[in-house]
Amino acid sequence: MNTLRIGVIGDFDSTHRLHGRTNDALRLAAGDCEIRWLATDGPEQELGGLHGFFCAPGSPYRSMDGALRMVRWARESGAPFLGTCGGAQHALIEFARGVMGMRDAGHAEYDPYASVLFVNRLACSLVGRAMAVELRDGSRAAAAYGERRVTENYYCNFGLNGDYRAGLEEAGMLVSGWDDGGEARVFELAGHPFFLATLFVPQDRASEAAHPLIRDFVRAARDGTA
Repeated sequence: MNTLRIGVIGDFDSTHRLHGRTNDALRLAAGDCEIRWLATDGPEQELGGLHGFFCAPGSPYRSMDGALRMVRWARESGAPFLGTCGGAQHALIEFARGVMGMRDAGHAEYDPYASVLFVNRLACSLVGRAMAVELRDGSRAAAAYGERRVTENYYCNFGLNGDYRAGLEEAGMLVSGWDDGGEARVFELAGHPFFLATLFVPQDRASEAAHPLIRDFVRAARDGTA
């Protein structure tokens, strides 16, 4: 079996706690693997040699376009993808632009006055909060956890604009998890080998055992190394 190679979309910062936790959680789930951080403002890189893509927290990225290009590659190529926090938000923007045809879909963190705020500021900040998440029966997320209700840590201030939720699901991006207020928190792309995005940060709860979502992401990525 070849060495597992995971590309982490994001601008690595050694002082960012969740960047270190991302590396730790991937190694805990994968064991011996190559983790390659992909700077959003760097030169275009060959992505075909990577077995999976993890879009990390830490937005706003230095280049939104660079991040979206790599998310799009994972979506279109069928490469396993997991996005958390800001990574999930950018997966939503890429899908809105690339699949739903909303070329002006914007993110309030970059431009709070964008004509189409597909990702907007949450009414209440989730930074530093642990909250319950209800998972859709039969979803990939529920299968990974083996249960329907879980608690996860959040560090975000932005999420899906509820005005676009119905259109998002009609286009194939399933809302597979929500909080107790019904707000979307987990997203899965129908028909893709593994494409999952969470507003919470599963890597923050992976200390002694692999997190179920990261474990299943790694399994899907490893299938491409044979």
